[in-house]
Amino acid sequence: MDDRDWLVQRFEENRPHLRAVAYRMLGSLGDVDDAVQEAWLRLNRSDARGIENLGGWLTTVIARVCLDMLRTRKSRREESLDERLPDFVLSREDRIDPEQEALIADSVGLALLVVLETLSPRERLAFVLHDMFAVPFAEIASIVGCSPVAARQLASRARRTVRGSAPIPDVDLTQQRRVVDAFLAAVRAGDFEGLMAVLDPDVVRRSDHIPGELNEIRGARTVAGQALMFSRLAESVQPVLINGTAGIISWLPDGQPFSVMGFTIRGNRIVEIDILRDPARLSRLDLTLLKG
Repeated sequence: MDDRDWLVQRFEENRPHLRAVAYRMLGSLGDVDDAVQEAWLRLNRSDARGIENLGGWLTTVIARVCLDMLRTRKSRREESLDERLPDFVLSREDRIDPEQEALIADSVGLALLVVLETLSPRERLAFVLHDMFAVPFAEIASIVGCSPVAARQLASRARRTVRGSAPIPDVDLTQQRRVVDAFLAAVRAGDFEGLMAVLDPDVVRRSDHIPGELNEIRGARTVAGQALMFSRLAESVQPVLINGTAGIISWLPDGQPFSVMGFTIRGNRIVEIDILRDPARLSRLDLTLLKG
């Protein structure tokens, strides 16, 4: 095996891990691909044979790339929580692609990703690298440009935000599906009380149906009313997994997707609903895995 083949092989071995790190950092699958490509270019320009721990080296590189991308977003006031939802990872209920599974391992659900969007770039990096990938604070400090103590404080602040804002969902997928099915049955029947029975009193519904704008409403009565209002717009509904949890995709009569809905369920009630309806973003989803 020549040096080029060896380098490609080693990079491909690390690709799932790099995509997982980048997805937690960026929340955008397109940006994930860009970050991984940049990591490859930097590796290709380096003396890879002299790198003792290639996996650790690549983790540091992808973290630096993602941090730069997050800082650029903030400086341009782009991609903030007020503007968009994180990208959804979709799969069929009967199987999950191994690469998708790496993206969403460790319960990286939509609720957590939404909260991660509210963190500063440095807080997000410190939390993701330390709490999700066990990177030592000394290494995080070298990436962020601070002391290990300051890196620890960044992760601690991020952790408090996550614990205070991201609900811990039920993990039983079968029970999740029962709750989502009860929600759909109530919507189809126009059953307001049935909806109230499955919605948490403080449920939050987010939707990006207007490009560049994230609409958020709160409270079971308001969310139930909105659900009934839009219940007849979609021709059919298909159960899917969204970031590993029960969700649905609805289709228009012409076979085009109308929306993708992710649910966060806690205590057998829906506490968050995230709806992707922006036609441009829907058009970029790989829906081939959902058919057949």
